[in-house]
Amino acid sequence: MMTSVDTDLMRVLGDPLRFQIVALLAKETLCTTHLIEETGAKQTNLSNHLKVLREAGVVETEPCGRFTYYRLKPDVIASLAGHFVDLAETARATAEHNVKRSCP
Repeated sequence: MMTSVDTDLMRVLGDPLRFQIVALLAKETLCTTHLIEETGAKQTNLSNHLKVLREAGVVETEPCGRFTYYRLKPDVIASLAGHFVDLAETARATAEHNVKRSCP
């Protein structure tokens, strides 16, 4: 069953730029400068989205000199993916058994 935390996380990842950031960070750890280059987003806009991702627990930071690197937390994504797998299995079982609620 999906919790409010899961639905909040889905809302966070529902933004196209944040999803793009997550997809990029799945491939490698990047600093803000790299993310600006890759996404074409303005620095302030990107920083705001990174803040949302940090607060949601999707990414973690690693200071490196005057730069901050961002790393995806794969367990968070895996947990959310697990919920979608569960939904798909439930839907498959429902379809196989033709489960439907009768109308009043």
